[in-house]
Amino acid sequence: MAPPDMLPDTPVTTLFVCTTCRREGETLPDGVSRHGALLANAISQAADDDRSTSVKIVAVECLSNCTAGCTVAITAAGKWTYVVGRLDPEKDARDVLIFATQHSERPDGVPAWRDRPLIGRKNVVARIPPLPTHHLEPAE
Repeated sequence: MAPPDMLPDTPVTTLFVCTTCRREGETLPDGVSRHGALLANAISQAADDDRSTSVKIVAVECLSNCTAGCTVAITAAGKWTYVVGRLDPEKDARDVLIFATQHSERPDGVPAWRDRPLIGRKNVVARIPPLPTHHLEPAE
């Protein structure tokens, strides 16, 4: 069977990884990669090792969660979006990929709580509803 994101009419889950993140208060010498870039590389390596994932990994320059260390966003059209922070590039890359893969496997993008890796239970900064596909009336 094809991975969920490869089925017709199934939106592709995208994992945005902030490459400019660094630990709060940290200054790095010239030529040293920021922790966000290290996390992006570690996630890409984990995806290369696990060829069953269909998650699209995209490096971005800033997710504006600078006080919470390394941050990613997991999203797909018609699904809930998750912003996950306080990530350690040396420990969390595999769990980030697992959580993104779980997102891709759910029609609404909401993995079951008990099945999520720890970062999907403890490090979620925000959960954003999917954009409506119809016209909404303004709130009164």
